[in-house]
Amino acid sequence: MQWEQLTQGEFGKAVKDTGLCVVPMGVLERHGEHLPLGTDFINAHAVAALAARREPAVVFPPFYFGQINEARHFSGTVAIGPRLLGDLLWAACDEIGRNGFNKILIYNGHGGNNAWLRFFVQGALHRRRPYTLYLCNRLARSDLQAEINKICPTGGGHAHEEETCLTLAVAPKLVKMDAVPAEPAEPLGRLRHLHAFTAIGWYADYPEHYSGDARDANAEKGQKVLEILVGALAELIREVKNDEAAPRLEREFFERAGEP
Repeated sequence: MQWEQLTQGEFGKAVKDTGLCVVPMGVLERHGEHLPLGTDFINAHAVAALAARREPAVVFPPFYFGQINEARHFSGTVAIGPRLLGDLLWAACDEIGRNGFNKILIYNGHGGNNAWLRFFVQGALHRRRPYTLYLCNRLARSDLQAEINKICPTGGGHAHEEETCLTLAVAPKLVKMDAVPAEPAEPLGRLRHLHAFTAIGWYADYPEHYSGDARDANAEKGQKVLEILVGALAELIREVKNDEAAPRLEREFFERAGEP
């Protein structure tokens, strides 16, 4: 059910049968020295493709443009300006809708996208579109994160144990465990005196774009994490496909806003 692998005839049938397209999102950025630049979208796309086998949906090719300005000091990063980035994602969603999907589920694999994607999805109420937009942050459910934390107890971060385990399960040949730092990366706290958000906040704590501790990562743990994420996304795909309330409420909203 991957968009790019379907023939035109298969694609038309998949649109009719499912009505839902999942858009896996990430970025291109440094993940320490041991993980590939595309870690976020590689993992997100793999989870989405596996979930779509359990609960049929069409999976869009990996969308690897996202909010990643904080990593521009490393080569390999691709950071699109905020205005163009929003226009690009809206254009992609509109094309997905033009192809017949009435529901689009964004599956985000990059923490730096979280705030921006919530703002983006809220923009769906700015004008009426022929589809309903949904957003899943893969780590938004605290119960699932608690399960994952039992498997990977060294905690969260970036290129840390959990993310490294997942990549070992999804794309083991791309992981270089011999390059994992010998010591965990703790926040430097260079802006701890401020009780305000700043764009330089991530860099202030993690200038080398590695946080946490990946030394205990292995593929066995990764398979367990992968199963949790795939099961949760398959469940969400089912919920979204069966959802009638959000589209109905959107129609009511736009009618009241004078946009029938």
